[in-house]
Amino acid sequence: MGTHDRPHCQGGLLQESVEKWPPEMKWPREKKAGDERENMRSETLIVEDVMLMLLDDETGVPAGAGTLHYTLGGAVLVELALLGRIETDKGRAGLNGSKVLAVGDGPLPDPLLQSAYEKIAERPCDVQTLLLQIGGGLRKPVIDRLVEQGFIRRESKRMLGLFRTTKLPTDDMRHESELRRKVCAVLERGESPDARTAAVIAVLSASGTLPTFHPAPKWSTEVSERAKELERGSWGATAVNTAVTRTAAASSVASTVAIVSVIT
Repeated sequence: MGTHDRPHCQGGLLQESVEKWPPEMKWPREKKAGDERENMRSETLIVEDVMLMLLDDETGVPAGAGTLHYTLGGAVLVELALLGRIETDKGRAGLNGSKVLAVGDGPLPDPLLQSAYEKIAERPCDVQTLLLQIGGGLRKPVIDRLVEQGFIRRESKRMLGLFRTTKLPTDDMRHESELRRKVCAVLERGESPDARTAAVIAVLSASGTLPTFHPAPKWSTEVSERAKELERGSWGATAVNTAVTRTAAASSVASTVAIVSVIT
């Protein structure tokens, strides 16, 4: 979290898979009793870490709020892909990206992931459609989970005695500080990331919000290149970038049309 400016998004839209990441950056694909995934809920989800990084420390307003649903949906897809529970059918790619297929069996260790997986299993959809279907309703439940875990708190008050406003300031900084330390180690110093950190960076890079994080990581050409490299290795993150860029382009066109209408 931190002080955020309006995010700037760029292109570079490559449909590549998390399979490009080296083995040490992936979770085991076969589910076995007692394996790491059985205990994964003791950790935060990738979507929770992404939201923590996006929220302003004082107000709780997220960076990239206008396209947050795409970012959150992408974070869930990336986690399912890392768990080996979804994959893309590149032979069925259309204008909205590849079809996403549910694979594997057995329950997932978190109800949020399970719900997303079941939605995908019902009917294969293109990745852009899934970003909306999964991410559209995630903001409130993810915020609720962060509050329950003590990372942020809700503060409600009335403005001028009339309007109730709610802030979501940081409550316990320890987890976020450690997450930010890992992100900075990868982006600023070029250290090799673990799977979770790589995924968080990839999704944040795709959202276009990384340049707004002050003071850390300190934005530079090297930081941008390292973030984009991880983003290009994740088809879920790439889909987020595509969606965010399309939204920015549509907003720009709408603004231009409105200006022209006023002038003429």
